[in-house]
Amino acid sequence: MKKECIAMLLAGGQGSRLYVLTGDMAKPAVPFGGKYRIIDFPLSNCTNSGIDTVGVLTQYRPLELNSYIGSGQPWDLDSADGGVHILPPYMGSKGGTWYKGTANAIFQNIGFIDMYEPDYVVILSGDHIYKMNYAKMVERHKAANAACTISVMEVPWEEAPRFGIMSVDGEDMITEFAEKPKEPKSNLASMGIYVFSWKALRQYLIDDENNPASENDFGKNVIPAMLGNHERMAAYRFQGYWKDVGTLDSLWDANMDMLAPESGLDLHDRSWPIYARSVNAAPAFLGPQSSVTHSAFNRGSDLEGVVENSVLSPNVDVAPGARVSYSVLLPGAKVEAGAVVEYAILGEGCRIGKDCRVGGKPEDFPEGWGLTVLAPNCVLPDGKNVAPGVMLDCDGKEVPKK
Repeated sequence: MKKECIAMLLAGGQGSRLYVLTGDMAKPAVPFGGKYRIIDFPLSNCTNSGIDTVGVLTQYRPLELNSYIGSGQPWDLDSADGGVHILPPYMGSKGGTWYKGTANAIFQNIGFIDMYEPDYVVILSGDHIYKMNYAKMVERHKAANAACTISVMEVPWEEAPRFGIMSVDGEDMITEFAEKPKEPKSNLASMGIYVFSWKALRQYLIDDENNPASENDFGKNVIPAMLGNHERMAAYRFQGYWKDVGTLDSLWDANMDMLAPESGLDLHDRSWPIYARSVNAAPAFLGPQSSVTHSAFNRGSDLEGVVENSVLSPNVDVAPGARVSYSVLLPGAKVEAGAVVEYAILGEGCRIGKDCRVGGKPEDFPEGWGLTVLAPNCVLPDGKNVAPGVMLDCDGKEVPKK
């Protein structure tokens, strides 16, 4: 069944920089923005861009992610002639391996892609928060007659060494690529979003797999190989909000951005909706003494204390006399009476005992301040203090941030 364009979504990452939040789930399954999960963003972008066939490549702790995606119905990706497909590593007649790198993950699924005989394949990552029309990027790819098009955005020069950096000519064709250069020649950063002409990519994947010295990675191997062979490679300049939420700080930042319309992250834009699997819970209850300001909260929540500048997932409880500020509470978190939670991320199912103090304001801790993070199902006994910058595992033991 021929498709002009399909998408392949790399969602198998361990998310090690999210530490305790991804101990039992893949990074794309991590809740975000109250009612979403990170993977809702690329899936919704595909639907809104008219891409109806998506392969989701899973590997690390895939159970919750697989269950969440299900048939793909919330994103209108449950059609019989396409839809969303979960693609874990598998054993074939000649054996099999875990996905060794981003390019190897696509290589192992050449058979799936070939079923649709696509002209173009969009390669996506499962750990970015953004809204993008991939159809416009494909149009840029066609107009440039390119073998590969890479989405780029300008970043501050001082941040450029953290990214793969593109140099371009006057027509925005890529002339050079440097992975995390110490002295960048450009501030055009790769967003890790690619459009390939499938015929060209297919051969490069095979050649890359046959190279024993390759790390089987798009940024480190496939892109440099295509540049080295003077393939036509186009840059697609993205204007809009985009954040890699692969670290605790960036995940917290993006949640706070959601509360600030001036950030550019508008999740109420009906022209480009972000779809999510709905939560089966009663409407939220706000008690008579509650105060909720500049915050997002969701179904199933019982809010009877003070909540300010925070993002609350479904089924969160904040008891009378408790206060939550500048924090992200994931599903099922409970904050008991008299407890104070500031500048923290509470994992799913956390329980903060009565009169606990979790985190603190940056201005109160000029030295050594940081986000406080509690693992899913962490339970703090009444009166416990957890200092800013501390991370606790599910047993309440401190975990070093490497």
